[in-house]
Amino acid sequence: MPDHVYQKIELTGSSTVSIENAVENAVAKAGESVTNMRWFEVIETRGHIADGKIAHWQVTIKVGYTLD
Repeated sequence: MPDHVYQKIELTGSSTVSIENAVENAVAKAGESVTNMRWFEVIETRGHIADGKIAHWQVTIKVGYTLD
């Protein structure tokens, strides 16, 4: 296995459905312009409350990708 050099970007995804969906939304959007994504780590999880209920999940992640 060759050595890799990674770069990291920070993203925040949101979803009205779940934490997992918020992460998936962030990764999917980044995938439109970032290639070679390899891993992610969850940095922060928070949400928005409306009328006493969870209205949105917001998840900040760092995504690592290999440089060409």
